[in-house]
Amino acid sequence: MADGHQRAGASSRKDQHAEQDAMIRDRLGHIKQKILVMSGKGGVGKSTVAACLALFLAQKGKTVGLMDVDLHGPSIPRLLGLKEGIGLSDKTGKALPVACLPNLHVISIECLMGDNRDAATIWRGPIKIGVIRQFISDIDWPELDYLVIDSPPGTGDEPLTVAQTIPDAKALVVTTPQEISLADVRKSINFCRQVNMKILGLVENMSGLTCPHCGKQIDLFMTKGAGLLAAKENIELLGSLPIDPEVVRLGDRGALKSLDRDSPFAMEFDKVVEKVLHADGDAPETSDSKPKDKETSMDKTVFAIPVSEGKLCAHFGHCDQFALVETQDGKICGTSFHTPPPHEPGVLPQWLHEQGAHIILAGGMGTRAQSLFEQNGIRVVIGAPMDAPEVLVNQYLSGNLITGSNICDH
Repeated sequence: MADGHQRAGASSRKDQHAEQDAMIRDRLGHIKQKILVMSGKGGVGKSTVAACLALFLAQKGKTVGLMDVDLHGPSIPRLLGLKEGIGLSDKTGKALPVACLPNLHVISIECLMGDNRDAATIWRGPIKIGVIRQFISDIDWPELDYLVIDSPPGTGDEPLTVAQTIPDAKALVVTTPQEISLADVRKSINFCRQVNMKILGLVENMSGLTCPHCGKQIDLFMTKGAGLLAAKENIELLGSLPIDPEVVRLGDRGALKSLDRDSPFAMEFDKVVEKVLHADGDAPETSDSKPKDKETSMDKTVFAIPVSEGKLCAHFGHCDQFALVETQDGKICGTSFHTPPPHEPGVLPQWLHEQGAHIILAGGMGTRAQSLFEQNGIRVVIGAPMDAPEVLVNQYLSGNLITGSNICDH
């Protein structure tokens, strides 16, 4: 008799699991792109990157879901200032995610805990797996362009469950420049390859500090660590985000939505988002947002680089000359140097357009200048290192140009 009850119970659980599998497949069919934000170790700013990615995508008009599967240390609701709990749909009776923006919907274990948000979550693997599956199947998500998933650090139950439950999810791996972080990132990369999860790229967080007085970058840790790792592993470096104390203050206040979009952090993060959009074929084709393979396959491409003493000048408006590097079919075929006219708003973009420039590689540039270049049909690449023009162009053409934070030239 006992064996019969056990078999009946096992059969019932199997049926429930199959029913949930069907619900998950149906729900995932309403989500176009799924991005798992992960890291090899804690403390690298992974949740901040996940929250900003969701916010920036939503602010670009996408409908976004943000799912926090860091069940033991959820921080997404606090970063975004979400205090209300989830509701119930009148139509389906399912739980509704919390609306952060009209087109940004958030679910986290903390949203389910009411006033007891400081309670410890002491769960073993099977329970955590069940909760993540419920987050996908039992939440009444709207039609989503993107589902951003904030995973806890490491390669444990949570990221493995996401990989198994959402087989078409892509990984965005967050690191800091230090070798101790990069060592753990290599484990995350190997994890993705073992579970056949495509890697969108690496994001290097805490990549230097922009001095608020002179605008120069201070390298607090080692430099170019993520870029070198990305080149070695044949993975794209999506961006290098500078340390910004204001991001910390806004996160602590739950006001990350109020981030100044003209700050160095936000400007660099916007480049990350543009690359994510391009990777998913979701960005409009404009003169400043063409995929790199289209740019470098042009019959002729002219790169403009502001130079002083033979190397890129970090301060855009203070250069002695502009190097115009002409390429044909992805190879350099000539370099010429030209003395620019006096630096005044709108003069240099128009002058370089007349010189036939298609792309400008710069150390730093303000948003107004970027807009003027874009209006003249010149794509702007910011954060290029101080190196010889031909070296920078060859690195760009090979996909190995490592860019840092934008040093705005005011």
